[in-house]
Amino acid sequence: MTDYVHPEVLVSTEWVAQHLDDPKVRIVETDEDVLLYDIGHVPNAVKIDWHTDLNDPLVRDYLNADRFSALLQAKGIAADTTVVFYGDKYNWWACYALWVFKLFGFKDTRVMNGGRKKWIDEGRALSKVVPSYPKTNYQALQRDDRKIRAFRNEVQAHLEQHKPLVDVRSPGEFSGQLLHMPDYPQEGAMRGGHIPGARNIPWAKAVQEDGTFKPAAELQELYQPQGIVPDKEVIAYCRIGERSSHTWFVLTYLLGYPNVRNYDGSWTEWGNLVGAPIEK
Repeated sequence: MTDYVHPEVLVSTEWVAQHLDDPKVRIVETDEDVLLYDIGHVPNAVKIDWHTDLNDPLVRDYLNADRFSALLQAKGIAADTTVVFYGDKYNWWACYALWVFKLFGFKDTRVMNGGRKKWIDEGRALSKVVPSYPKTNYQALQRDDRKIRAFRNEVQAHLEQHKPLVDVRSPGEFSGQLLHMPDYPQEGAMRGGHIPGARNIPWAKAVQEDGTFKPAAELQELYQPQGIVPDKEVIAYCRIGERSSHTWFVLTYLLGYPNVRNYDGSWTEWGNLVGAPIEK
């Protein structure tokens, strides 16, 4: 599939259409607009709400292993299930959900290339039926926050060691110009700008007009001239870690970078830290 290092992580809309009734496959829709699923979804797909299902209700953190186990049990997902994510916004929330699954070491996770947009553009059927599956006995591993997740102290060390940071937000967010615009209140930080030395490569540049990912050669041209190269440790960030999970997916699976982490605290944390340096 266009020379990706790990092409197996992507499946086509046709592949999904052929596996709608496969008991070993669970299709998961995760959207920014959480109402889209109710309007119509891929038949037999289950919904995972990025906000209420994947986050702890009290602590700003992800759910723990017990809650994750209960979630997957309820969705009919077992340890040997192939989970295929898709959603709106060119699959950025699908990649976010996949990233959370990987925090718990879930094995077989994939993305439907093109997401909800491509499925609809091809005229494929949508359903309003919410499926029910037998409860599984899935038991999650304890969450591993070391390999693919970055915390602010690690970002600070990254900064001091001049290692690559990639800011995947829009140029307006990166420069701080959007922070005080009345139509853009969701930045959620006291200051606008970016982490010093970060390269601005908006996440959406990795996708094509039809919602599918760009070929590997085009992706390499997007990142490598900016110093985002496979032989270095890379940390990606955005506003709350959702768009940067999309870039994490691209770098980790499509380009095969061995050491990429997602800073999910991102700008809502860094932009509010006392004493943290920024650039505009």
